Amino acid sequence: MLSLRDVTKAYAGPRTRTVLSGIRLELARGDYIAVMGESGVGKSTLLNLVAGLDRPDAGEILVDGVDVTRLDDDALTVLRRARMGFVFQAFHVLPYLAVGQNVALPLALLGVPGRDADARVAEMLAAVGLADRGASMPRELSGGELQRVAIARALVHRPAVVLADEPTGNLDPESAAQILALLRERIKASDATAILVTHSHAAAGTADRILTLTRSGLRDGAHA
Repeated sequence: MLSLRDVTKAYAGPRTRTVLSGIRLELARGDYIAVMGESGVGKSTLLNLVAGLDRPDAGEILVDGVDVTRLDDDALTVLRRARMGFVFQAFHVLPYLAVGQNVALPLALLGVPGRDADARVAEMLAAVGLADRGASMPRELSGGELQRVAIARALVHRPAVVLADEPTGNLDPESAAQILALLRERIKASDATAILVTHSHAAAGTADRILTLTRSGLRDGAHA
């Protein structure tokens, strides 16, 4: 489902800085991994490359057999809308839309008809424990509830790939544990391929497998 083949990324400056070098990764549908590593080692860059938000200097990134490095911007936008879901630390819930409208956004972008969209939004809100909050505004929700909205929005269109970047960084430990359990449950229920980037050993421990990103590449296991 997701394949990274000798992916390299460097940033120009007074001195060229190589962030990722020769990264290799093979993930099947249903695989859920956590990527840990020191700050600045390139974890978020890795997610951005998989999402097609940035382009590698060398290597291939295949999503369900499609090499995203060869797609133009329009094709990348279509791929992201249809095949990917994103969960971020800052939630990125739109404050001027009700909860249900926020969750419905990916379906609207894909042109899913209203009745079908409404049913899928209701189903997903129920799945994340917010069945009665569809008409609520984001300002009425707690941080944990907002992250539940973000998870519902990320998964409502049934993406093949889910990318989560420090999704519990703004939450207290109890809320974080609940969100991590929910995220895993929903990823497994949809049989998506998922990458969780985190500094937290507790968060990483909810994944099937932990990889550590270092200057020399990806290796199995969490850093100390």
